[in-house]
Amino acid sequence: MRLYRTRCRHHTATCRNERVSGGPGGRGQGTAGFHDGAIGRLNHYRSDSMSKVAVVQKSPVVLNRDATIARAVDLLDQAASQGAEMVVFTEAFIPGYPAWIWRLRPGGDWGTTEALHKRLLENAVDLESNQLDPLYQAARKHQLTVVCGMHERDHGCSRATLYNTVATIGPDGLLMNRHRKLMPTNPERMVWGAGDASGLRVVDTPVGRIGTLICWESYMPLSRYALYAQGIDIYIAPTYDSGEDWLGSMRHIAREAGCWVINSGTLLHASDMPDDLEARATLYPDADEWINGGDSAIIAPGGELVAGPLRNEEGILYAEIDIERAAMARRTLDVVGHYSRPDIFTLLVNANAYAPISFSEQ
Repeated sequence: MRLYRTRCRHHTATCRNERVSGGPGGRGQGTAGFHDGAIGRLNHYRSDSMSKVAVVQKSPVVLNRDATIARAVDLLDQAASQGAEMVVFTEAFIPGYPAWIWRLRPGGDWGTTEALHKRLLENAVDLESNQLDPLYQAARKHQLTVVCGMHERDHGCSRATLYNTVATIGPDGLLMNRHRKLMPTNPERMVWGAGDASGLRVVDTPVGRIGTLICWESYMPLSRYALYAQGIDIYIAPTYDSGEDWLGSMRHIAREAGCWVINSGTLLHASDMPDDLEARATLYPDADEWINGGDSAIIAPGGELVAGPLRNEEGILYAEIDIERAAMARRTLDVVGHYSRPDIFTLLVNANAYAPISFSEQ
């Protein structure tokens, strides 16, 4: 087993909030205002090491992998045209979060569940294939770091298990990291298998050291600590959760870790569900329903909201961030540094990749 013992690289950071803009054909208000107060409060930290990040809050083409990837490429083009250097998509963006699992009955709706799962299998991403090539090419074309959630179909063993995965793609168009959700939440266990810690990593990018936990993984204190201890600058949380309680948790993490937090929320409207979705009329009888409102936000070290939350509205959140502010946030509280007690508490992270079987030819 490998034990994470990476010492935190200390950075400092600055932020200026950018405009929230609705994408072409957006269902929402189109353009929201600047948070002038936040700009004024944070400008005194400004340095020359700024990076512009973008958080996409737009519905996928549900249950259509290739069309969703094409939509993602268009959104990367749009974000790059606004000067973004990193673009974040939400949990299970490709080909869409299976929101119906929270409405189906485990036994009584067995046939509907099985039919929907078949479509998820057919539209999941095999990372050993060329299915993500359009994303890789767009990242390389625009020199973007891309963080994208997806249903990943296992390639190595059964080829039938799905994982809730976030892929991190570097500006060279290469896959930097694959993180599989460690513990699917409640009915999610009817869809996804449990991941291991081989992807529980913080990676260096041009915008800083980034790491990802998916949705309620952020409620797992030891998972958070594993990322903190690797010198994280930007904590990325693709999520289906939303609302004030969730945003409060994200602000807590920004304070606890002394890092930037990007909350990438899931936006789903009843009209996003395909017309041929099994049991659509029963599951989503209200054609005007917001199934999930998103609440994407960008939070500075210390917990201040500097962009968003964006609710019940399509758009892209932008913010200019400076990782140098993180070190200042950790001056008084550094939970893996001067505020830790390794003589009393220790954490062992098993970062091996596991398979259910190994073969020996000896």
